[in-house]
Amino acid sequence: MSPKRAISPFALRGTVFTASNAHQLHCIENALVCVDENGVITAVLHQDDTGYSQACQHYQLQGQLTVLEPGQYVLPGFVDLHVHAPQWPQTGKALDLPLNEWLQDNTFPLEARYADIDFARQVYLSLVDTLLANGTTTAMYFATLHDRSSLELARICLEKGQRALVGRVAMDNPDQCPDYYRDESATAAIEATARFIDDVYQLPGNTLRRVRPVITPRFIPSCTDELLTGLGALARRSGCHVQTHCSESDWEHQYVQQRHHKNDTQALNDFGLITRKTVLAHANFLNDEDMDTLKAAGAGVAHCPLSNFYFSNAVFPLRKALERHLHVGLGSDLSGGHSPSMFDSCRHAITASNALHDGVDPAIQAASRGNGSAKIDFRQAFWLATGGGGEALDLPIGQIKTGYAFDALMLDCRATEGNVVIWPELDSSPDILQKIIYNAARSNIIRTWVQGELVFSR
Repeated sequence: MSPKRAISPFALRGTVFTASNAHQLHCIENALVCVDENGVITAVLHQDDTGYSQACQHYQLQGQLTVLEPGQYVLPGFVDLHVHAPQWPQTGKALDLPLNEWLQDNTFPLEARYADIDFARQVYLSLVDTLLANGTTTAMYFATLHDRSSLELARICLEKGQRALVGRVAMDNPDQCPDYYRDESATAAIEATARFIDDVYQLPGNTLRRVRPVITPRFIPSCTDELLTGLGALARRSGCHVQTHCSESDWEHQYVQQRHHKNDTQALNDFGLITRKTVLAHANFLNDEDMDTLKAAGAGVAHCPLSNFYFSNAVFPLRKALERHLHVGLGSDLSGGHSPSMFDSCRHAITASNALHDGVDPAIQAASRGNGSAKIDFRQAFWLATGGGGEALDLPIGQIKTGYAFDALMLDCRATEGNVVIWPELDSSPDILQKIIYNAARSNIIRTWVQGELVFSR
């Protein structure tokens, strides 16, 4: 299958849900979404717009019009900002362990297996297929420190049509990384990362950069200062995206404070790793200075609510970050999070915000139990999973909007295997989206498009 796809212009007519920020939700009934041969949205017409009827007639005469049936809806494709691709086989395992034990006893031994390219391809094919079926049109991946299998992940994303940002992991600290799974030296890791950047750009069919390389120091504990300095310099030279873990758990946060006498965000900034194209996973322990630093750089946060419950010992102050206008999206954090569904990430983000808002310890009086200013609802969760992720990546994705890529999914709320039940006489448009966010499943997703190309159909 060639990664270079030619598509014909087409249009969809039906109800569209999209958001332009964390507070502005749009439901457009009988919208006409027009897509050109490059997979870019050229118009989103309302029923009373001038030219609506003529445009519908034009696409219908060309055989290029799809009309949604009652109970079907179009949403922007989901953006997953934090996926550990090699951990897919251990999803749902070892979640009872502390982070450091989970890494040393389970994760590093599994990731070391990706020296075997055949094993890597088997896993990565399964993962990408699963994510596309769940409506994830863009994923930001950690791979491993293996050059060939990391490039194979990028190649598979390109073959399958998924928009992806793939990082060859860099980790060289002998105090924190096992002998069998670490880079030989800082110099070797920097050189391998630079080669990986070139190799991804040169993949056949990747001239439009649907798949992009990411500079990926695993996190500060796994990296020497020499490596972090070198990767920061590479980020400046290459202009590539950067991803790493930041202030994830008490253990990791305190390790960085003891080693650098400052928070992760400030240390990463000193190494040149905080840029407009940086995405920091977790970031639970950000203080005001850290948020100011991220805001000034335009860097993003991958909020991983499910894995934070298991490994982070804290809840990310999401509402505070949104009020300070930080770029925030959602991450499933497979396999620290056990679900590949961004619907689940939305639900867990809402749950986590309520836990932080109200508090959870019944031994504490209600008035003192929570912080009282953390709650979000389905509207913010929907934005985070779509436009918020696109904004964090600085890419024109995540919205059904003129000039944006048509990365989208079609839901059918009538699916017999699904749990969404719509009562037309009772449910308003926001009610319907709320029901979708809380109850939709993989079985409700019947089509997934990336850049106008149909990449999944049920």
